[in-house]
Amino acid sequence: MKRIISNRHEQAILGLLDDPSPVVREELLKELRRLEDVGVSLMRKALREQSGGPLKAAEYFLQQLTGPDPVTAVVEFIHSLHYELETGMILLSRVLHPDMPVETIHQPLGQIARRVREVMPVPASGWERCKAMNRVLFHEFGFRGNAEDYEDPYNSFMHTVLRRRKGIPVSLTVLYLLVAERCGLEVVPIAIPGHFLVGCFLDGEPFYLDAYNRGRLIGHEDLREYLTRLRVHYDPQWLSPATASEVLCRVCRNLSHHFYLKNSPRNARIFSTFVKEFEDTHRRHSELG
Repeated sequence: MKRIISNRHEQAILGLLDDPSPVVREELLKELRRLEDVGVSLMRKALREQSGGPLKAAEYFLQQLTGPDPVTAVVEFIHSLHYELETGMILLSRVLHPDMPVETIHQPLGQIARRVREVMPVPASGWERCKAMNRVLFHEFGFRGNAEDYEDPYNSFMHTVLRRRKGIPVSLTVLYLLVAERCGLEVVPIAIPGHFLVGCFLDGEPFYLDAYNRGRLIGHEDLREYLTRLRVHYDPQWLSPATASEVLCRVCRNLSHHFYLKNSPRNARIFSTFVKEFEDTHRRHSELG
């Protein structure tokens, strides 16, 4: 049941925001935690309406209640060097939707994976298992590339990809990887210029699939011709598996570009900052190594 507090109670809390006493601050934090979502909402309201000392206090209490702000959380994740695709995609979604529960992403991924496990033959080759994945993702659930509005920034956020069932190459590749991981299928991201593929090296001959084009399966011998049709220069070095940091950095780069094109400079700057943080962190780590 959602908590409700009286206007008098609310004003009493707001009146104590700039009290310098450590004891008062500790008790106020306890009360805000007891109020749960109402306490968080009240501090967000204070951020909009207060100034000076009360404003700084509201920022402090909100961070204590919710953890670092979403932008800081992404930067800390980048600096950690412990990159994991699903965590990274959740943190990026929370930049615009701070209160998004992890289940918004976890639950539909689990649902898709359960269906894949129902239809996936075992034992089977990597090719046969990927065909089963394709059947579920691109036919039963209807995921596809958003060719009608490719530059929509929400093509890059996993929570909206899952809800709308459309995205761009990198986000659909990440979707494929996250479902495959839940199904025990080892596939990797392949970051080629201007596009993304999924690579499978389980069989004797590697093959690839294009999640943007409904999981089209591409044999290694056919890859050069396929990339030519995509207007991508064939270079064997592009076919090495991309790291999680490279994938997430590409997501941020796309978001920065697409927000800029959609006349949202503030969001474009935020995601451009993440790109720089990825690049700077990688450079520092390489120098230390």
